[in-house]
Amino acid sequence: MQQRILGNSGLEVSALGLGCMRMSFGDHPTDKQEMISFLHSAVERGITFFDTAEVYGPFTNEELVGEALEPFRGQVMIATKFGWRHGPDEGPYTKYGPDSRPEQIRRVAEESLKRLRVEAIDLFYQHRPDPNVPTEDVAGAVKDLIQEGKVRYFGLSESSAEQIHRAHAVQPVAALQSEYSIWWTEIEENGVLAACEELGIGLVPYSPLGRGYLTGKVTKETTFAENDIRYKNPRFTDEAIEANRAVIDLLERIGTAKHATPAQIALAWLLAQKPWIVPIPGTRKLHRLDENLGALDVELTAADLGEIRDAMAQISVVGHRY
Repeated sequence: MQQRILGNSGLEVSALGLGCMRMSFGDHPTDKQEMISFLHSAVERGITFFDTAEVYGPFTNEELVGEALEPFRGQVMIATKFGWRHGPDEGPYTKYGPDSRPEQIRRVAEESLKRLRVEAIDLFYQHRPDPNVPTEDVAGAVKDLIQEGKVRYFGLSESSAEQIHRAHAVQPVAALQSEYSIWWTEIEENGVLAACEELGIGLVPYSPLGRGYLTGKVTKETTFAENDIRYKNPRFTDEAIEANRAVIDLLERIGTAKHATPAQIALAWLLAQKPWIVPIPGTRKLHRLDENLGALDVELTAADLGEIRDAMAQISVVGHRY
């Protein structure tokens, strides 16, 4: 398995990570033992970087990941997140909203340590910026946890370039998690990608396959459960699915020349952008995991990358990402 280092942090992980959210939270119920077996298979294939969060469930995803990966303690890196206030019986993203108060950060850290069955959280992200808590206070709270040995590295998610700079001045940010893919490149224009490069911060793109659309398997006949995040997503209306087919046509055209699938081209494109980028595609299926890992063997030349950029510049992607 190829390895990458997230920026200047020294945090070395597999070149592809694994998003674990839908293994216990989302549209379809899953069998716990089946998911534990799946996570073991991921480790066997060389994946060492796993992504979860307290709010996924809440709590159930950390518990699953903690139990599954306990036998591999010291061999894998687990990233989790803080930053949402919710009751024990409430789902995520409720009226309770963001909460990154220092006391809340400490509560999450203490409880996540138990659920993950680790002595220190490898990478602790602020899930989303909190408009009521200064970024410096967030960074300071995590700095305290790092000094106490309860957290190893500090991360941010969906933060602005300004917020990244302000947090980094208090406690070095090891990684930024942000949506980034061949059809969502806003961080290239808003200064976020440049801030990561300037400060030596690794980038961890989530939804690198466009919530499944970039696999080429989604059509207007595809149906989504009401609790699937794509159910009311503007990019997954029948009209958007058809209108955005040009993106899939491009991926298929490049893929045919490279003997690769659209998903593999989409991931290879991300990997080719910077050596400190580590995408975390999420899946619950072994054949999809193997397909994603195949992207590591796809080599896109400068000419290929230029062709993709030129083609995407001519495509107007329909529908907002949320």
